[in-house]
Amino acid sequence: MQQFESIIKLKSFLTASHVEEIAVQSLDLTGIESLMLNITFSKCLFLGCTMSENLQHHLLPENFIFPVLDVPFNTYPSQLYSKEILYNNFNRHKPETYFKTLDKVVYDYYKKTQENLSIKDTLAQRLHDHSITDSLHEYIAGFDERKLVAIMGGHKLKRTDNMYFQIVSLSKLLTEKGYLMLSGGGPGAMEATHVGAWMAGKSDIELQQAIATLSVAPNYSDEKWLPSAFEVMEQFPEPKFDSLGIPTWHYGHELPTPFATKIAKYFENSVREEGLLAIAKGGVIFTPGSAGTFQEVFQDLAQNHYESYGYASPMIFLNKNFWTNERPIFPIIQQMSNRGDLMNLNLGLYDKNEEVVEHLLQFSE
Repeated sequence: MQQFESIIKLKSFLTASHVEEIAVQSLDLTGIESLMLNITFSKCLFLGCTMSENLQHHLLPENFIFPVLDVPFNTYPSQLYSKEILYNNFNRHKPETYFKTLDKVVYDYYKKTQENLSIKDTLAQRLHDHSITDSLHEYIAGFDERKLVAIMGGHKLKRTDNMYFQIVSLSKLLTEKGYLMLSGGGPGAMEATHVGAWMAGKSDIELQQAIATLSVAPNYSDEKWLPSAFEVMEQFPEPKFDSLGIPTWHYGHELPTPFATKIAKYFENSVREEGLLAIAKGGVIFTPGSAGTFQEVFQDLAQNHYESYGYASPMIFLNKNFWTNERPIFPIIQQMSNRGDLMNLNLGLYDKNEEVVEHLLQFSE
C-alpha cells in the first residue's frame, strides 16, 4: 500500500478518476478537497487527517478514516522525533522551560493514564507506537543493515567516568567508518553513544572541549544535565552524521538525549526494546550496566540463537573484568556456546576500542 505523508506528493499522485489502496497520514486535506471530491476512493486509509464533513461523507463507507484522538500528542506521527520536536521551546538558560516541552507534557499525561487506563488512551498510544515503527523502518531502509550497531549500558554512567569517554570515542570512530549508531536514547551509556556520533568528524581537542562542558553535570538527575547538552550542541552545531535513539516514556524520568538526531520514542517499552535489538543487525556492544543491560544481553542471545531476523549478529562485551569477574555473564555464555547449548553466536570480549571496530568490520565487510 502506497503511503503519503506529503500533501504535495499526494496532490501529484491524484490524477486518475479512481484511487484504490493508498494510506494518507496526518495531512490537512482541506486545500485539495475540490480535487478529491472528483475522485472515487476505495480501500484507502486516512489516518489523523484534517477534512470537512463533506469530504468525509464522500469517502465513507468505502474507505477507513481514523480520527484524531483527544490526547496531547500526534496519534499518527508521520516522521521520527528530533530534539526540536521533543524539546520545543526549551531554553538552556532557563531549565524550568523543560516543563512546557512536548516531552514533559506527554510524560505527565502518560503517568496519569497509568493510574486509570482507558480504552481511548491505550488505543492512542498503540496507534502512535505503530506509526513510530513505520517511520523507523522507513528511515533505516536507507542504510546497509550490517552497518546498524547498538550500544547498551547503564543509564547511571556518569559523564566524568572513563567508560563514558570510551563509549563516546568508540561511537565517534564507528560513525566515521559509516555505521549508524543506535541506543536506547536515554542518559549514561546511551547518551555517550550519541555524543560520539554528534562529534564525528571533529578533532580530539574539540571532543575534549565538549566533554568538559558536559562534565559540569555528571549525573542525569543534575539540573544542568540538559542545559549543558544544549550548550555543547550550540558550540558544535550541524553534525555531519545521524544517530538513532529509541527511548520510551515508560522511563520518562530519564530524559531522552538530544544528541540523537533521530528519535523513535515509544510508550510501550517491550516494543521499543525488542525493536532496538532487532534492527541492530550490525551488532550490539554491551558495556557495563545492571539489570536492564543484563536483560538485553539475554534477549539478544535468544534472537541470535534462533536467528530470528535472518542471521546472527555480533555480541560484543566491552570491559573484560566487568563481564568475566564483576558480572560473570560472558564465561557462561561462552561455555554454553562451545558445547552447543547455544548456537550461531558471534561473540567478542574486549577492552580496547580498536578490537571492537576490527570485529565489527570483519562482520560487515
